[in-house]
Parts: sequence; C-alpha cells; structure tokens
Amino acid sequence: MLMAKKEKVKSTPFSDFFRYAKSAEKRKFFDRIAREAIKEQQQMLEKAKKMF
Repeated sequence: MLMAKKEKVKSTPFSDFFRYAKSAEKRKFFDRIAREAIKEQQQMLEKAKKMF
C-alpha cells in the first residue's frame, strides 16, 4: 500500500519553543503552569466552600 506524503506544516513559536528550548527552560515553563493551575484550583475550591 502506498503512503501519501505528509503535508509539511509551518512551525509556530510554541512548537519552536518545545523543539529548541533547553530542558531547564521547559522545566521552568511547566513549573509556572503547574503553580498557576494549582492556584486556580484552590480559588475554585474556596469559592465552592463559600457556597455551602
């Protein structure tokens, strides 16, 4: 079976970051995202507690 050629997709700044950034930079990025997510979740839990 013949495979169709994959169409080349233009890279984005986001994909370039993950392709070329050093592991320390990626770690810093993911740490910041995790902290922000935890903060949002804690705010949501506090809001929910006030409802009951």
